[in-house]
Amino acid sequence: MPRLSLIVATYNRAEQLLTTLWSVAAQTAPAAEWECVVVDNNSTDDTAARFEEFLSAHPGLPLRRVSETRQGLSWARNRGIAETTGDIVAIIDDDERIVPEFIAAYIAFFDAHPSVASAGGPIVAEYPAGRPAWMSRYTERPIANPIDLGPTPRPFPRGRIPGGGNMALRRTALGRYGAFDPQLGRRGARLLGGEESDLFARLRRGGEQCWYVPGAVMYHIIPPSKLTRGYFDRLCRNIGVSQRTRAAIDGGLLRLWTGEAAKWCATLGIALGYCLTGRVRRAAWLVRMRRQITAGLLTSAE
Repeated sequence: MPRLSLIVATYNRAEQLLTTLWSVAAQTAPAAEWECVVVDNNSTDDTAARFEEFLSAHPGLPLRRVSETRQGLSWARNRGIAETTGDIVAIIDDDERIVPEFIAAYIAFFDAHPSVASAGGPIVAEYPAGRPAWMSRYTERPIANPIDLGPTPRPFPRGRIPGGGNMALRRTALGRYGAFDPQLGRRGARLLGGEESDLFARLRRGGEQCWYVPGAVMYHIIPPSKLTRGYFDRLCRNIGVSQRTRAAIDGGLLRLWTGEAAKWCATLGIALGYCLTGRVRRAAWLVRMRRQITAGLLTSAE
């Protein structure tokens, strides 16, 4: 039985998925210690055919594909969890590549920390067409969610959680606290989220630890299509929708709006600082982000 099960949910990203799979094929961990399951969530492109071509070229790879017809990232990830057997469940996305030591780093970490229920690794944003000048570390978060907590393992700081495309959990923790809530997360082209925050909030309320694993590095590949004004607006607006959905589930709507007011104060202060130092475009996009998130708190998903 494999030690670690790697899950990759995919939807209409055949070309990007191949980049991810090449990085999976390059893992240094012995093949007997892990498995990788690709969950095809109703793709209408040539994902199935491209996957089979890749699998034929790598006959010794512990890799297989399953289908999940219920549309949504949470449904797909939950299907992957149900289809696998490893004591450790690692989850990545189909628009990234992982370093060769990725799986080995998670196995070694959980072996060395038997009381830790979950973990996450560094996320490095990669911009094939270049990082846009308007982007600040604040407006980069919803697009790429870069994470770097240093060179040594440590607990995640309060208020921080692993990125959705680079996280690992003990299967026992998923059995105890449940997996991903299908009310949250991407659904086809709808840019909803919040499913990771919901899961890690349940773990935190249960007193479980979540640690940072520096050796489990993931590169998040950001294409030019994710750097347009239209995509950014939709993404940020749906962050607001997702936050409102989570707050309604948890009964935290008053806390949500109080927090949003505080974030507006911080946003305007940071934007003013950018303007005073000549970085007007960064200020404008930062205010744009906050405005769209607030709009999402008041509207429905797109």
